Amino acid sequence: MGLNINKIREDFDILKKKINNKPITYLDSACVSLKPRQVVEKINSYYNEFTACGGRSMHRFGNRVTDEVEKSRGVIKKFINSKKENEIIFTRNSTEGLNIVTKSLELKKGDKIIQTDKEHNSSLLPCLVLKENGVLHEIVKSNDDNTFNLENFENKMDKSVKLVSVVHTSNLDGVTNPVKEIIKIAHDHNALVLLDSAQSVPHKDIDVKNLDVDFMAFSGHKMLGSSGTGILYGKEHLLNGFKPFLIGGETVTDSTYNSYTLEKIPHRFEAGLQNYAGIMGLGEAAKYLMRIGKSNIEKHETNLNKRITEKLIDDVKIIGPEDSSLRGGVFNFNIEKTDPHELALMLDESENVMIRSGAHCVHSWYNAHNLDGSARATLYFYNTEEEVDRFVEAVKKVSKLLL
Repeated sequence: MGLNINKIREDFDILKKKINNKPITYLDSACVSLKPRQVVEKINSYYNEFTACGGRSMHRFGNRVTDEVEKSRGVIKKFINSKKENEIIFTRNSTEGLNIVTKSLELKKGDKIIQTDKEHNSSLLPCLVLKENGVLHEIVKSNDDNTFNLENFENKMDKSVKLVSVVHTSNLDGVTNPVKEIIKIAHDHNALVLLDSAQSVPHKDIDVKNLDVDFMAFSGHKMLGSSGTGILYGKEHLLNGFKPFLIGGETVTDSTYNSYTLEKIPHRFEAGLQNYAGIMGLGEAAKYLMRIGKSNIEKHETNLNKRITEKLIDDVKIIGPEDSSLRGGVFNFNIEKTDPHELALMLDESENVMIRSGAHCVHSWYNAHNLDGSARATLYFYNTEEEVDRFVEAVKKVSKLLL
């Protein structure tokens, strides 16, 4: 059963907004997704009905907060099909989750990390920092069309590899890497796997048990939730061996002037007062996405991307495979002799078409390919064929003015 887009859009008050009597066309969901009314109401309920500290205060407001946070943890467990709720850690974003893993593994000189050549800075930089301590770092070069090269990857695997830290779906071009095969190869060499799933979890069905992935990080703000929320998933026995690099309130069960006793997982990793409202909203966002069905979302985005590609293929240079089915909801492109920032600015100012321009936090890839940046339109389930056509016509119109 397909999506009833018109009914879905009724949940997004922001989509009713007009600027200069023109509708907005929001095509920047890979950066930040829009929020449905149900999520906003859930967030506001914390501030309007039971503002308090969770896990500390024993009054009814405090107990309500604790209960709601743990309900959200249970929803996320179901959302990604983890074995246990204590494998779900609330973070501020994917970046924090990725840093928790790379810092907690305590890799030593001579240990090796393998990554792809399309890693987001949030994934790449924590690994580059470890090079300062003698940790080795190798990059798997993609195929010419930006798809993953399993042969290149397997050839780099040896007993020194301790961590394979790879992007699941690239925010650069929308290509989804064959992570099931990557994980198996890594495990065959006794290496752990960390997935940056910020761009996959909001759009695809993810089953961490089926994947057998060791760690996975994703953000709330890309999946209908508020900014400042995210999730780190980790296998229980691995998380139990980690020492948190952030420590403070709620991370210990006791302390003296000379010692402390760490909390059990996941609470030992959730230092300080949490974004309770955001966590509740994140749980509501996950429920919303499960109701819609992420297989429906993926199909809808792919169809819209196909429509864009067919209409613009002769006018732009696409980053990634020309086959739109391999790029999910990402249409990243350049137009010859046109500055992507100017293009994005003019699309917004003249047509209310909102896209992103720049290096998209994948500076390493752009530098390696001698590119300054690109213009990127990204789709989600609330986008329509009419919006896609509006974008296409706007690109053609504005690009003529810039040439």
